[in-house]
Amino acid sequence: MILFSFTLFTGIIAVATYLLTRGDDHGSSDGYFLAGRRLTGPIIAGSLLLTNLSTEQMVGLNGAAFNDGFSVMAWEVLAVVALVASALFFLPRFLKSGIATVPQFLEARFDAGTRTITTFIFLVAYAAILLPIVLYTGARGLNGMLDMSALTGIQSEQNIIAFTVWLVGLIGTTYAIFGGLRTVAVSDTLNGLGLLTGGLLIAYFGLQAVGAGEGVFAGLAKLQAANPERFNSIGGADQSVPFSTLFTGVTLLGLFYWTTNQQIIQRTFGARNLSEGQKGVLLCGALKLLGPLYLVLPGMMAFYLYSGDASIKADMAYGQLVRDVLPGPLTGFFAAVMVGAILSSYNSALNSTTTLFSLGIYKTMINPNASEVQVVKSGKIFGWIIALISMSVAPLLIGQDSIFGYLQKMNGLYFIPIFSVVVVGMIFRRVPAVAAKIALVVGFVTIALGYFVPALAEVVSRLHEFHFLGLVFAALIALMLIVGAVRPREEAWEQSYSGDVDLTPWQHVRSVSVALLVVVVLIYVVFADFSVL
Repeated sequence: MILFSFTLFTGIIAVATYLLTRGDDHGSSDGYFLAGRRLTGPIIAGSLLLTNLSTEQMVGLNGAAFNDGFSVMAWEVLAVVALVASALFFLPRFLKSGIATVPQFLEARFDAGTRTITTFIFLVAYAAILLPIVLYTGARGLNGMLDMSALTGIQSEQNIIAFTVWLVGLIGTTYAIFGGLRTVAVSDTLNGLGLLTGGLLIAYFGLQAVGAGEGVFAGLAKLQAANPERFNSIGGADQSVPFSTLFTGVTLLGLFYWTTNQQIIQRTFGARNLSEGQKGVLLCGALKLLGPLYLVLPGMMAFYLYSGDASIKADMAYGQLVRDVLPGPLTGFFAAVMVGAILSSYNSALNSTTTLFSLGIYKTMINPNASEVQVVKSGKIFGWIIALISMSVAPLLIGQDSIFGYLQKMNGLYFIPIFSVVVVGMIFRRVPAVAAKIALVVGFVTIALGYFVPALAEVVSRLHEFHFLGLVFAALIALMLIVGAVRPREEAWEQSYSGDVDLTPWQHVRSVSVALLVVVVLIYVVFADFSVL
């Protein structure tokens, strides 16, 4: 029954996606990489949500909640702040330039060299960090839900993880490379509905299990009574998200992720107009407020149920909870949804990777006279190369204590340098290209040294990695401003309007933004206990 419901739901999504996108233009770069610039608000919101809600979130963040409790909800709740910043500040400026990639914007603002450095940083990060983590956490989650070892007869943990990684990776690569952005965005939205439904069902049945049949509210009361300190929105110094880091690295990582990360914002670049883009971004923000229900609470329930079992580690807890509390048919349904989530983030990152390569490397450096067909073809070939690399790297991640913590740490390598350059480029119009290139290289190297040189890593650990990222960000901003003061551009940069997208803002963008920010503050206030500080 589990396999039947899994296969049925997966098949329905595949057929529906094909029917909705079979007439799309996949031959031009605009059609393939930007969905023909005709994505509407709901499609953008659904695609943004599911691109984010992959297994590094479902498995990783619930695993972090298993360890630390409610304070890890910062990654979800503070995302709303970043999405508001995107709607009000970043998205209008990106759409004004009519770009397909962030490096294209940096070329327009600075020069071709800045674009090239940024493109290479993105490509290396996606191939070595993001794509392998998506595949690994997906394999880990599916193995917990479906007991892939029993289904396949493969008993070795290394081998079953590798098998699942390659199975999901090959399916996802086919989706991404042959479908283009709109295929990814439509399948994201369809799977998003299933993921939200399934995630809330996990919370419901999990609370029923905690309540031992006495009901959801009894389960929640029992969960809170057993460990009241775990319901604190304020993270202590010994937790993965200490409260003080919300004002440094945690917020900066969130801002980059939701405003500048190619994998995420490529959906918004395909918006029909600015108004639809803002609607999609803010609708995603509203949906993120539900995130703690299915990305944090299940991890806390798993702690209540399994903390006495030493064999169940944090990143295994979510899959075990799903298998234990969901009825058989719903387990198959949720496993299918989980595969959709894996494919979503994987497809999105892979599609962004092919976009970056085709438009940033192939078209500008390898074959400037390439036709539209050649540009798209180069992306597909490069996509397969990156996919094979990521599928080979993913099984090597076995043994990490917290895959979500590892992901955020590694993200800092490229999030912080690129974000600092984008911010300075948008605000300070006389900072020259040489400042941006210095900041990109110095930032990447500095963070790498702080992470991987033992003596420096010890200092960073005492300071806390997120504070370290905040300091690096501030230093890079200062460095670029100093270079700009010494060697300013002869003329202040003026952004030109490409005319590709109508820039009339949504009339309710400011009021909805304020309402979302108020809810964020209320969530923190209601669950705050500052005694841990």
